[in-house]
Amino acid sequence: MKKIIFAVTTDLNYDQRMQRICNSLAGNGYEVLLVGREWPVSKPLQTQRYAQHRLKCIFSKGKFFYLEYNLRLFFYLLFQKADAYGAADLDAALPVCFKAQLSGKPFIFDAHEYFPEVPEVISRPAVQKIWRAVEKFIVPRSALRYTVTHSLAEIFTRNYGSPFGVIRNISVLKPFVEVGKKQRYILYQGAVNEGRGLEMLLEAMPEIGAELWICGKGEMLESLQQRTRELRLGNKVKFLGYVLPTDLEKITREAYIGFNLLENLGLSYYYSLSNKFFDYLHAGIPQVVIDFPEYKTLLQEFEVGVAIPLEKAALKNALQQLLTDGKRYDFLVKNCLLARETWNWQQEEKKLLALYKTLWQTPQKLNS
Repeated sequence: MKKIIFAVTTDLNYDQRMQRICNSLAGNGYEVLLVGREWPVSKPLQTQRYAQHRLKCIFSKGKFFYLEYNLRLFFYLLFQKADAYGAADLDAALPVCFKAQLSGKPFIFDAHEYFPEVPEVISRPAVQKIWRAVEKFIVPRSALRYTVTHSLAEIFTRNYGSPFGVIRNISVLKPFVEVGKKQRYILYQGAVNEGRGLEMLLEAMPEIGAELWICGKGEMLESLQQRTRELRLGNKVKFLGYVLPTDLEKITREAYIGFNLLENLGLSYYYSLSNKFFDYLHAGIPQVVIDFPEYKTLLQEFEVGVAIPLEKAALKNALQQLLTDGKRYDFLVKNCLLARETWNWQQEEKKLLALYKTLWQTPQKLNS
């Protein structure tokens, strides 16, 4: 049995992409260890079919966190043996790559996003230069590499001349359970960060006949809470913080509309394809989604939501249409139920397992 060690900088309880990937590999003949970070507010690890380990850090953000975490991760990996070592994104890649090279084992790179093009990095040219250098160092040294969208795979392949696979952040297909909508609420799930359209959504909420539930935390949380108070929306907006995947699934099923807008703050956002897009449609709820390339392509196959530009008027119109036009809403719900039969992790898992079968082939075959 081949053993693979993966590393991330996230809290393992909430990283649904890595949970799916590790569970699939562990259920198909691989031994898997996933290493992540323990936050001060971390809850006990949820039971999985793979092994888990969390590293404690003194620093919680910024350059000192990345430096500390990477050092702790490297020294932890020094005493771990595996047949392959994988990193999710650049912020955990260097120590994993070094360990793989020291051990003479394959290095796996899973690019969850285009890291040098995320908003927090683009706004700081010196920092962006560092992450581009890291990317240029680790990608050519990877034996297996994949990312979340075809657009990003094309960019990586063009930049480095090495093929990238595509493993999308798609939900696991489960039996659909129709639930009564006790109350109408718009749901946002994910990081509460810059460029997610949440400020615009709050400004629109006084004219929207529904509640807003926000599941997640991030750098914009306090400012959004303050703006909610200024708009006197305390009775219409709920900030639920981090929610475990099992609880989030229930909240999503009972929602009326999913919210998935982004500001064009870099190529990582522009060519993204978030897991919330699939979580919403798997729950059978229509969504308001940004009209970026990956989403527009999918909506041409199954119309599961309303694609709009990031404009307040367009947002208000889309939300009001979904809240008042029952025929249109039911049409989108039916499309969600059709789409989930095609877009699901059971199908995506086949691609994942096929990629990993190539891992211990000769480099000539792997990179051909």
